[in-house]
Amino acid sequence: MLAVSACGVHGTTSGASSSNSGEIVPVAAGSEAAGGMVMAAPNFPELFGLPKSVTFAADFADLQSGLDGRIGLAVMPVGGGDMTVLGNWTTGIAWSTIKVPLALAALRRDPDGLRSIAEAAITFSDNDAAQELWNSLGTGSQAAAAVESVLREAGDNITDVAARHTRLATLDSDDLLAFGATDWALTDQVRFASRLPCLPRANSVVSLMSEITPSQSWGLGRLIGAEFKGGWGPDDDTGKYTVRQFGLVPTLAGPVAVALAAEPESGVFEDATDMMDKMALLLGDHLPDLRGGLCSH
Repeated sequence: MLAVSACGVHGTTSGASSSNSGEIVPVAAGSEAAGGMVMAAPNFPELFGLPKSVTFAADFADLQSGLDGRIGLAVMPVGGGDMTVLGNWTTGIAWSTIKVPLALAALRRDPDGLRSIAEAAITFSDNDAAQELWNSLGTGSQAAAAVESVLREAGDNITDVAARHTRLATLDSDDLLAFGATDWALTDQVRFASRLPCLPRANSVVSLMSEITPSQSWGLGRLIGAEFKGGWGPDDDTGKYTVRQFGLVPTLAGPVAVALAAEPESGVFEDATDMMDKMALLLGDHLPDLRGGLCSH
């Protein structure tokens, strides 16, 4: 049985992909000149009639060509909007990233009694704490339905929480950490992230995503002000690690939702996190080009 596994120890397709040609609208940029005047920097994509998204996609393609393995990234404004999808990794096991909707579902039931448990599950990715949150939601089938309800509320109408499809869950037995075996596509995950801060009582979970322990602050953790959660684990057959992450990154035009994943050919965890760092830093370079957004309520 797949489990959340290494996510708390080491420190199938769930939906159709969105279009790869999502529009990215730039934020105006300028530079200080003598006498306090502000001069606009040359905007070469605009000079040649190209959208800013071309430069982001081109730079991502350059990065991907130099990496030994598969990577993927999806980004869209908070509150909804056009989605941009890059790379050749599109879907896989959620691992500990599923702890975010799990924590929200549990905290809605018992915000005071489960606060410290949710903190451990998110900030340290503690598996025992996550299992306690899961158990608080009832039987395996009831817990899966509760977590899936949070996903649906945030616009992810595809992802099916794995525990409901196991033999033990059918028998209403405890299926330890089965929720981590959920398949979660990057497109569905970034759609969830784009609505997460807009959901009722989500602030408590989003705030925990800004307090991730330093040992797990690779990838989006390299960007100032990012709120995120990572997940990782080895393939049952090959033992090769996949690492993934999603979260919210501030821009001058409002935060953007991001989901990314890396699967190095070496299968080594450290190689995967290094790939995540490279993607996040590239994203950081292009933040002025990205369209952010805000919740509509």
